[in-house]
Amino acid sequence: MVKKIVKEDFSITDDFEDDFDDYFEDEDLPGFANWMRVQAQEELEHGMKIYDYIIRRGASVTLEAIEGPQTKWDSPLAAFEHVLSHEQTVTGLINNLVDIAITEKDHATNNFLQWFVEEQVEEEENAMELVGKVKRAQNSVDLMYTLDSELASRVYTPPADNEN
Repeated sequence: MVKKIVKEDFSITDDFEDDFDDYFEDEDLPGFANWMRVQAQEELEHGMKIYDYIIRRGASVTLEAIEGPQTKWDSPLAAFEHVLSHEQTVTGLINNLVDIAITEKDHATNNFLQWFVEEQVEEEENAMELVGKVKRAQNSVDLMYTLDSELASRVYTPPADNEN
């Protein structure tokens, strides 16, 4: 289960870095592409955080091949709905891991996973907010470019060293 979450985070990193980025650049929405690049950095960070935890616990990780990602969407809205769906999938996987940790009385893992539980609330909230904004803007070129400018301002901020 933990390996599946690592795979999901690395998989979406590939989606965000290459396919979402290419899609939005092709749509002349560089701000949307920037948002996806920053998101890719965060997803990679999350995957590595889990990977490092597994190693710290004395286990090993074998990463499996990642399936080819989706490369085209019907609209910017469809692309962000894809992001939201992915985040909901990851939330389900993390919740399952928490359930397993509780059942097995693995308090260290349960404690470790609580950061991800809270992070997923934020990730889903951000994705839902963007789906809403794109829905409201999708029929107006001016609003789409305003939203694009807003998304262009997103900057990756590495986590503080004291975070899990």
